[in-house]
Amino acid sequence: MSFDSFSDFLAMGGHGLYVWSSYAIGLVVLLANVISPMLTRKRLITEQLRRIRREETKS
Repeated sequence: MSFDSFSDFLAMGGHGLYVWSSYAIGLVVLLANVISPMLTRKRLITEQLRRIRREETKS
C-alpha cells in the first residue's frame, strides 16, 4: 500500500488512531517485559545484601 504523503501515512486511511495506538501499547508491553525483571533483580540483590549484613552483625 502506497501513500501520497506522510500525513496520509500517519492517517492510515482513517484508521491511524487504532494502528498507532496498538503499536504504542505493544511497545509499552515490550519495554515493561525488559525493565521489570531488571528492577526485580536489583531489588532482590539489595535485599540479599541487607540480609547478609544483618546476619554478619548478629554473629
